[in-house]
Amino acid sequence: MSTEPAHSAIVDADLSGIDRHALPDARTFVRCDLTEADLRDADLVDAVLTDCRLDGARLDRALLDGARLTGGSAAGASFAHVDGPDARFEKMDLANTRWQGALLTDTVFTGCRMTGAGLAPLRGVGYAFAHCNLMLARCKGLDLRGQTLEGLRLDEADLAGADLRQTVWVESRLRGANLVGVRLAGADLRGADLGELTLDQAGYLRGATIGPAQAGAILAALDITVAEPAG
Repeated sequence: MSTEPAHSAIVDADLSGIDRHALPDARTFVRCDLTEADLRDADLVDAVLTDCRLDGARLDRALLDGARLTGGSAAGASFAHVDGPDARFEKMDLANTRWQGALLTDTVFTGCRMTGAGLAPLRGVGYAFAHCNLMLARCKGLDLRGQTLEGLRLDEADLAGADLRQTVWVESRLRGANLVGVRLAGADLRGADLGELTLDQAGYLRGATIGPAQAGAILAALDITVAEPAG
């Protein structure tokens, strides 16, 4: 039997502005206010944060291996260079967060609001997004190869140089996204709303599969009319 002391859960605590040295010795935080907390280099391995507020917090280089963050908000927080393999973020407001250099091997984001998030460059493989709002997100070089991408909103996101080969898109949006240099060989885009594409933008889809309605929309945007052969 383990002789390690149990860590009590911290509930409804005002920890706004706290730094990592004063952070309670706990692994479970519920409805805590950590607004603008300085958690750089903090050890949050296997931590569970539920409905907490981390708006503007600094978590640069924090250890988030196996952490579970559910609900609440971390809008404007910095996660630069975090070590977060196997972490889970669910139904969080992560708008305008910064993730430059973060290690996100097998990290999963589900149902999160990530508008304007800075997701370039990332380290690691196997990170995934499902049912997330990534409008205006900076995603240069994102590697989602071979994944099924469901419920993603990437309107006006910067996907330049992203690896989206063999992806399957389901009920997702790419309207106005920057696709310069994106790799789409083998991708199935029939479940993506591509919006109106110019001829140059349509060229970025080389190697991908689209449906008849999408092809028709591309031609219509180019003022090209497709008609049946004359009888």
